[in-house]
Amino acid sequence: MEKLIADMMARANVTEDELKRRGVVHTDFGEDLSWDYLCYVRSHPICWDRPTAILYGGRDELTSLDTIRSFAEKHNADLTVMENGGHWFHTEEQMRFLDEWIIRTGSHDR
Repeated sequence: MEKLIADMMARANVTEDELKRRGVVHTDFGEDLSWDYLCYVRSHPICWDRPTAILYGGRDELTSLDTIRSFAEKHNADLTVMENGGHWFHTEEQMRFLDEWIIRTGSHDR
C-alpha cells in the first residue's frame, strides 16, 4: 500500500513534505492522498497469511505490474493478468472475465 501511495504521489507531483503540510491532497485523477493514511500504512505493516488469488488489469494506472508481481511472489499469491483490464473492472468484457476468473480459481470460496 505504501508503494501505491508513493506512486500516486509521484503521479500527482506531490512530495512527502507537501502531503504532510497539507494533510490531504486532491488529485486530478480522482484519488485523495492523505498524510494520516500514509502514516497509518507505515505503522501497520502487512501480515498476509491467507491463500490469495489476484486479478490484475494490464492497463492499471495506479499499481504497476512489477509492484503486483512482487506482492504476489512475496505472499505466495496466484496472479492472473487481464491485458485489457484497468484498475477498476467495469466494462462488460472485464466483468465477464472477472466472473470466469472467480469460477476458475475458486476465489469465491476464499
